[in-house]
Amino acid sequence: MTGATLIVRSYGSLPYAQVWEQMKTFTDERSAETEDELWLVEHPPVFTLGQAGKPEHILNPGDIAIVQSDRGGQVTYHGPGQLVGYLLIDLRRRRLGVRDLVSGIENALIDFLASQGIVAQARKEAPGVYVGAAKIAALGLRIRKGRSYHGFSLNVDMDLEPFTRINPCGYEGLEVTQLRLQGVEMDVHGASVQLVDHLKHRFGYDSHQNLTD
Repeated sequence: MTGATLIVRSYGSLPYAQVWEQMKTFTDERSAETEDELWLVEHPPVFTLGQAGKPEHILNPGDIAIVQSDRGGQVTYHGPGQLVGYLLIDLRRRRLGVRDLVSGIENALIDFLASQGIVAQARKEAPGVYVGAAKIAALGLRIRKGRSYHGFSLNVDMDLEPFTRINPCGYEGLEVTQLRLQGVEMDVHGASVQLVDHLKHRFGYDSHQNLTD
């Protein structure tokens, strides 16, 4: 399905719990006419567990906070230097199924990485995007009344050490990588500007409107 405008909001750095509450409120209060939105943000250091996440996958959190979320998936880490994108989409209106949403996000990320000379792929059995055996982007979504929230995280230029304190996405010993380790010098803002175009294309929006709150 084509048409419509995607509203893009760049929030800078905000606490995870605050943005999570805002997403739930937006999803509950939106109407059939509300335009879809993409929120771009960085979070202060935090481990998040999915709805069915197993606490034993958090090995040694140290002084990093843990938040039990309502997204899908197991445990992941968010921190400065990582681009987090939250997709607030009316799936029924866009005629998208859950698999369409997951594949669209993964393929947009793969397209973006290809534009930077990085060969990446998705795995059917483990959602996300990988460069070889290493994970560079994670997905975690929630659908409520046909509308999505939560989204993806892309490692850009960050401290990866906290990933060693968990089993990333529930996989013991899973290697994690980022743009900088793949030879791409880029900050979160630069990555977000380019990635928006790939997401817009994959989900068939005619245009997007940037709003800074």
